[in-house]
Amino acid sequence: MNDKPILVTGATGKAGSHVVEQLIARGHPVRAMVRTWDIRAERLAARGADTVVGDFLDLPSLHAAMRGVERAYFCYPTADRLVEATTNIAIAAHRAEVKALVNMSQISAREHARSKLAYQHWQSEHILDWAHIGAAHIRPTFFAEDLYLFTGPTLMNEGKMLLPFGDARHAPVAAADIARVVVGLLEDPAPHVGQRLVLTGPRNMTLVEMAEVIGDILGRSVDYVNIPVDAWHEALVGPIGFPRFLADHLAAVAEDHQHGIFSARTDVVERIGGQAPQELADFVRAHRAEFIGERPLSSAA
Repeated sequence: MNDKPILVTGATGKAGSHVVEQLIARGHPVRAMVRTWDIRAERLAARGADTVVGDFLDLPSLHAAMRGVERAYFCYPTADRLVEATTNIAIAAHRAEVKALVNMSQISAREHARSKLAYQHWQSEHILDWAHIGAAHIRPTFFAEDLYLFTGPTLMNEGKMLLPFGDARHAPVAAADIARVVVGLLEDPAPHVGQRLVLTGPRNMTLVEMAEVIGDILGRSVDYVNIPVDAWHEALVGPIGFPRFLADHLAAVAEDHQHGIFSARTDVVERIGGQAPQELADFVRAHRAEFIGERPLSSAA
C-alpha cells in the first residue's frame, strides 16, 4: 500500500468527512485540509488524520498541504471564486507531481449554465484536465442531505416541503455513497482520468414521491408544495440569510431541475463505490433526527 498521504480538502463537509473516515478505515494515511481549526478539525485529528489548515485562495498554504502527496480530493464550497481556487489547486498539484485528483463538480456543470457556479465548475474541469494531474470529475445530483437542509423548518413545523423544483425527477444520492466513489477513484484512478462521472441514488423520483416516502418513515403527513423560484430566492436572501451568490445558484439549479437537468440514473456508485446507493427510505431512517429537528442541521454530515 502506498504510504504517502492522500489529501482530502473540504474535509469537514458532507462528503469530505465521509471520505476521510472511509480512507482511514481502508488503511490509507490521510491529510485533511480544513479552513479553520475548530471542533470538527479536532475530531478529524482524533480519528488519525494529519489535519492542516489551508485556504484555496492562498497558494502557499496549498503548496504546504500538497507536499508529499500523490493523490488528492478537491471540493470547493458553494461560493464564488471557484476558478481562482481551481487554478491554485492545479498549480500546487502540478508542482507536487500529483498523479491523481478527484474533483467534486456537479451534474448541472456546462458551458451555458444558468448558475454562475455551475459554469465555473465546467471551467474548472477543463483547467484540471489541462494541468495533467490525473483529474477525474464527479458530477453528483442533489445530495439526499439536501432534503432536510432545504426543508427542515417547514417540514418539522408544518409537514410541508416548500421547494421550486416542479414535477421533474432526480435520484438523491447520500454523501456517504458519493464518498465511496471518491475513495474508489483515489484507489484506482488510471481508468477514469478525464472522465465526467454522474453520481445518483437508486431511483428517479418526483418531490411528491419523495415527500410520501419521508412521511411514511416519519409517521406523519408530508406534502411537497411547488413554490415559485422568485419567492424561494427572496426567502433565501431575506429571512434565511443566505449569501446572494448562493441564493442565485440555488435558484438557477431549481430552474435546471424543472427542465430535467437533474433527471438521471447511473450505476457509478455501484460500479466504482462498490455497493448499491442507499434507498431514500433507508436514508430517512438513518437521519430521522435531522428530519424531525432533534439534531441541529449545522452538525449534520
